[in-house]
Amino acid sequence: MGTLHMLSHSPFSDGRLASCLRLLAAGDALLLTGDAVYALAADTVQRQALELMPDSVALFALEEDLQARALVSLPARLTAVDYSGFVDLCTRYARVNSWL
Repeated sequence: MGTLHMLSHSPFSDGRLASCLRLLAAGDALLLTGDAVYALAADTVQRQALELMPDSVALFALEEDLQARALVSLPARLTAVDYSGFVDLCTRYARVNSWL
């Protein structure tokens, strides 16, 4: 399987999200945690970029972080995961790339 890319920093503070999106390949996945879940906020360029990702790239977000930031109206393609699901994702993919 591909690479699990993990982002935790705000998409509004630097270009990590844009850099990550350019490197995603078929079979990869993107997991948003911490302030990175703000990329899912409605009516943002970041949300639009996530919605334009190919269907062959899975999109995940840590459920606790979505709830903590009161994000609603999330993309249909998004799968929210708990901490157990987070661990499962890390073992499911061949590589894990944390965008520090």
